[in-house]
Amino acid sequence: MILKSLLLSLVRYKAAADDALLDAVRACADTADPTDHAKALRLLNHIHVVDRIFRAHLTGVAHGYTAEAPPVPPIATLAEAIRATDRWYVDHVAASDPATLDEPVAFTFTDGQAGRMTRAEILAHVVTHAGYHRGEIGRLLPGVGAASERDVFAGHLHRAEPARRMQASAAVA
Repeated sequence: MILKSLLLSLVRYKAAADDALLDAVRACADTADPTDHAKALRLLNHIHVVDRIFRAHLTGVAHGYTAEAPPVPPIATLAEAIRATDRWYVDHVAASDPATLDEPVAFTFTDGQAGRMTRAEILAHVVTHAGYHRGEIGRLLPGVGAASERDVFAGHLHRAEPARRMQASAAVA
């Protein structure tokens, strides 16, 4: 059960970090360098496509993506799609039987290579892959600095569960 609890915390963190970054990217659209803003949107779209590909692997359905990057939709459309996919991951982990998290899933990468990961490894990959690229976006767009500075798991846990601070204070005293 501890693995499921950890994975649920991680996908909730990813959803919150994605949400904050989407708002920040949208807010700096008029002030950011247009080339860097376009790169940031491409990275957000890449994160989303990878999330959708691994969602398909988890559910056993074809995803339809190829190694070629799909066009980047408008920010409002992309944000809605990212948030919906993040909700799916949270709901999926919450409903998962902990015993299934160690099950291997065989799949084919978009480059045609065979792949095999456990369900837990796929979920961890989705979280860490997105975090890597959110950091890249934070470096591209100085205007999203506040969202990037808060994009850490420990910070998320304490914002999501403020009682942790009180419990920590009591333990130290």
